[in-house]
Amino acid sequence: MQVPITEYDVVFISYDEPNADENFADLLNKCPWAKRSHGVFGSDAAHKAAANLSETERFVGIDADNIVDPDLFNITIDTEKIKDDWVISWSGKNDVNGLVYGNGGIKCWPKKVVENMRTHEASNPEGPERSHVEFCWDVHYVQMNNIYSHVHNNSSPYQAYRAGFREGVKMSLSEGKKVLERPLKDHLHYKNYNRLLVWLSVGADAENGLWALYGARLGCYKTNLEHDWDWANVRDFVWHTKFWENEIAPQFKGEDITCPRTGYSYDKTKLITEIQKLGRALRNDLGLNVAEMDALNSKFFKEVYINPIRTAPLIRETQIEYEVFK
Repeated sequence: MQVPITEYDVVFISYDEPNADENFADLLNKCPWAKRSHGVFGSDAAHKAAANLSETERFVGIDADNIVDPDLFNITIDTEKIKDDWVISWSGKNDVNGLVYGNGGIKCWPKKVVENMRTHEASNPEGPERSHVEFCWDVHYVQMNNIYSHVHNNSSPYQAYRAGFREGVKMSLSEGKKVLERPLKDHLHYKNYNRLLVWLSVGADAENGLWALYGARLGCYKTNLEHDWDWANVRDFVWHTKFWENEIAPQFKGEDITCPRTGYSYDKTKLITEIQKLGRALRNDLGLNVAEMDALNSKFFKEVYINPIRTAPLIRETQIEYEVFK
């Protein structure tokens, strides 16, 4: 049975994103029935709040940093192929580095799955580590090929830094667990390793892209080279805000560039210096092939890079094998 996606509630999930209001206004122009859940702390709790707003058995969850393609609302879901407890995930295209994967993309959630899951801040501290920072290990994801949103998680220095930091941590993990063996590359899934390198290298041309690079490199560094740092902090947005306000923002305070959204002014030269310093550490101490790419090189990369395709229109993340483009 083909069910139009417009039969399901659409819930916009926002927390503190500086571009949330304008992105929600854009969504309402395309989907006037969209609802909004705002300001709920914790990824697990925020999704439960979204589920609570839904009056349908499934709901479409849209993160606040997404600009949605209106074609999303023309698709149908084959309920004979999609089981009741499967989460459908469409990839989003990241504005900073051009990566296309599930991070930040649109999801179609079964309401009961969200109500019963225990992930992120709600995960059992004594349970498997992999559920501490991701949804994908505790729910059945089905990754679709089509792209229905662009992810703009770089509208302020802090937003870009946090987005990079989170992926620098998560892409350094193996099945949601910290890797102790070296070299790190040999113990990561090759897809995650490739994505990690892109986060660590590409984006100097984008708005606040340097902050995403710095965040990704710092997150990777702290996860793998600061052995007393708790990588599970990556799930905690309160920790992120305090760390930014107390450690990061003061370190780079200057007059070179001022963010028009937040008024924060910073020293661009010092930021680049620290990005390069972290790059040397990641190359020397972890053997990661981190590239120092300026704005022109980043633009070139995004122009020619082809994100790997799925081998089928409907397939689980754990079953994916990539084909070589011909």
